[in-house]
Amino acid sequence: MRYGRNRKNELTPPQKRRLKTKPLVVIIGVLFVCNLLWFIAWLIPSKTTQNGEEVASVNGKAITREDWMAAMEEKIGRETLRELINDKVMEAAAKEYGIDVSEKEVDLELALIRASDHQAYTGLDTEKERKKIQTDLILAKVLTKDIVIEDEAIRENYDKNASLYNIQDANRTAIIIVNTLDEANQTLQELKEGSNFSVLAKERSIDTASANLGGDIGYINESTDFIESSIVQAASKLQENTMSEPVALKDGTYAVIYVSDKMQGRKFKLKEVKEHIKRELALGQLPETVSLEAFWKDFDAKWFYE
Repeated sequence: MRYGRNRKNELTPPQKRRLKTKPLVVIIGVLFVCNLLWFIAWLIPSKTTQNGEEVASVNGKAITREDWMAAMEEKIGRETLRELINDKVMEAAAKEYGIDVSEKEVDLELALIRASDHQAYTGLDTEKERKKIQTDLILAKVLTKDIVIEDEAIRENYDKNASLYNIQDANRTAIIIVNTLDEANQTLQELKEGSNFSVLAKERSIDTASANLGGDIGYINESTDFIESSIVQAASKLQENTMSEPVALKDGTYAVIYVSDKMQGRKFKLKEVKEHIKRELALGQLPETVSLEAFWKDFDAKWFYE
């Protein structure tokens, strides 16, 4: 907190200030205490006020912040907390078993997943996507650390599934679909003025499936069969982090398209994917699927829902 001071007064000779020093000190002290109390009150808002704050109303009946937060906790709180626990449990498991997951390994898995499952991790930003892959890789390494896979089996799998390791160009795409051209132009104008694409997609897009994910439809290219070709073509012409003009669709609706990432195609050699194939074959030998929660007891994980 800064206070104004009259520097001219500071230069006044001592004999001319002597009688004014005491009241000035008192005034400064009072101002300091008042400002300190105000600052503390600002940092620590009343809990009652926060909980009772009206965030919406229907027919004059209030929906409070407390109602809102309780509904969100009930809807997504359990799974959000589960993900946080699983991440921490796998971090502990990696340390316990001396397992390391490099950024290069995450890059490889990300590329292979995007190529084989265009909609994998839709709705997640890049950081959360990479974290999820890292956690899954640690689990896979823990489960397969004692399983031996012969080199011959690895090469045979590579040759048999060569197309999986020959990745095409693809574009991470999000869409907002509306009924009319006027709506599309209005949406585009709002986006250009700074509106958030994900928020507008949830509020406005008539394509419910993608709207629930903020418009995200994953990585698409010419081989994507669940998306209209006009969207694929428009996305392929966009640069990274750019939007299209309204695109007319076959059913008479219009789409505004956003590309957040452009994945370059490449062909992976056997040595680049050897560990990935080995891990996949080893997982196939497990008698049953093992969930992350199976490790909670080993690392003394507890949570609110117990």
